[in-house]
This record gives sequence, C-alpha cells and structure tokens, in this order.
Amino acid sequence: MPPSDPPPAGSAFLLTQVGTHAAQAFAQRIGELDLTPPQTGLLRAVAGAPGSSQQALAELLGTPATRLVALVDGLEQRGLVERRRNPSDRRLHAVHLTDEGTALLADIGRVAREHDDAVLAALDADERARLRELLAKVAADQGLTPGVHPGYRNLR
Repeated sequence: MPPSDPPPAGSAFLLTQVGTHAAQAFAQRIGELDLTPPQTGLLRAVAGAPGSSQQALAELLGTPATRLVALVDGLEQRGLVERRRNPSDRRLHAVHLTDEGTALLADIGRVAREHDDAVLAALDADERARLRELLAKVAADQGLTPGVHPGYRNLR
C-alpha cells in the first residue's frame, strides 16, 4: 500500500507553530535588553496602569501574587520600578515605573516593532492589518485579556 500524504496542518496547529516560534524569537531579542518576557509584560502592565497595587497587577496578568512579588522585586532591584505606599490604604504598595524603567520601555517598544516586522515579513501592510483583526477576534472569543500573554497563568 503506497504511503498517503499527511493531512494538511490545521489552523490551530499553524497558530501554535508560529506562536511558539515568535515567542522563542521574542525571548531571545528581549534577552539582549537583559529582560525576560514576563519582566517585559510586567513593565508594560505597570506603564499601562501606573500606581496599581501588586494584587491588581497579579489579577490583570492572571499570575499568582507570590510570583508577581518576585518579578516586582527583581525589577525594583534593577531600578526599573518602585513601590510606594498607597495613600488611601497603607497596607498596599502602588507600583510605578522609574525614569530608567520608562527609558527601557522605549527600547522594548523598538525591539517589539523589529520583532513584529521580522515575524510578519512575508505579509504586506494590508495583510498584517487583516491578520491582526482576525487574531484579535479569535483572542476575544477565547476570553483572552488584550495585551496579556496567557503564559502568566503558569508562572510559579
């Protein structure tokens, strides 16, 4: 019996294949800034919601609070974020970017744009826009938080 051709790859497989490749390549690119993807995501979250409590950031990112505290600790030691007492509830710490963190965020944006261009080099501008629209539609249907990588749920 002659071997049969394998069935074509499904869309979900292709999303996983490209997504895994893109995540690995991004980790390598962002590593050149001495950052990990979780640190990068936390910096973006703090920039998007300055003064949020650690608990609120953990909830936004869908990560255990204990893991978030460790991430904040590491970024604070590098001088990228700072904790301030919340004036309305002194038990809580508000997390803010420092000037160094803000400057690094600009570098992160540059690296992210370069990464996007590299991963999507085969597509023209209209195709990229359409792909973004379609992927955003799928992500919304799956209940994913916009701008938050679902991998935070698995951080320990």
